[in-house]
Amino acid sequence: MARITIEDCQKKVPNRFKLVNLVAKRVRQIREGSDYLVSSPKNEDIVVALREVAAGRIGIKENGGEEEQPLEQE
Repeated sequence: MARITIEDCQKKVPNRFKLVNLVAKRVRQIREGSDYLVSSPKNEDIVVALREVAAGRIGIKENGGEEEQPLEQE
């Protein structure tokens, strides 16, 4: 499978700091038992989370000044 890059993810989440925060939250969700949103066997949780962002399966929902939350799409 092709290598995932930060540039691939920045097409969906242009701010690097928000991207890091989003991926960290998603990794925690995966480690707590959340299902993968993309098929990615034999990869670390961080790689799966980055692949989900690059595929557009998760993003950031902005709530008018409130804390940004991961947005999962099904």
